[in-house]
Amino acid sequence: MSLREAQKRMTRELLLREGLGLFESKGYAATTIDDIAAAAGTTRQTFYQHFPSKAALMKELITTVNQILIAQDDPRLSVVVESGDRAQIHAWLGTKIDQWPVIKPYIAAAYEAAAQDAEIQEAIDVWFESAIGDIHTGLDKADRFSPSSRRVRGTLAFGQLEFASRRWMRHGWDVDRDETHTMLTESWVHLLAE
Repeated sequence: MSLREAQKRMTRELLLREGLGLFESKGYAATTIDDIAAAAGTTRQTFYQHFPSKAALMKELITTVNQILIAQDDPRLSVVVESGDRAQIHAWLGTKIDQWPVIKPYIAAAYEAAAQDAEIQEAIDVWFESAIGDIHTGLDKADRFSPSSRRVRGTLAFGQLEFASRRWMRHGWDVDRDETHTMLTESWVHLLAE
């Protein structure tokens, strides 16, 4: 990699990091492209060399949070669901719960952005569809439950996890963390394994 390419990559990463920080401190709506460029020590023109819009930067942050989440998926969600094993489901959910503090700024910014920008909501929908698709794939491979119910089961299971994470991100642990983990596991086992 040339020095110029390395500098471009560093500038892009700096814009992403500073954008996320500003979205967290000021909010998505209140943060301007000029704010992000200034925080990164660059200009509006340089911002536009890396991202065509603030929404494009936010979509890249959504990709980043997805990479953070799946980096620790061992085994992948579809394999866990296919196994139907309670211990694997419990472990996978525990890993996701443990990631909530890391992903909180990304998720908060994404939801705020989605309320104002259909392009961001569409990116979130695609992200969720990917997780629901992984669950559906696992159920298909296991040939468990009627084919017509598999997508619904995946949607309900993922919806529970997503709701619990968003509630935690807004209120913290107003319910016991371990009890939440146990109840999510029981619900997922019921929906996906029994």
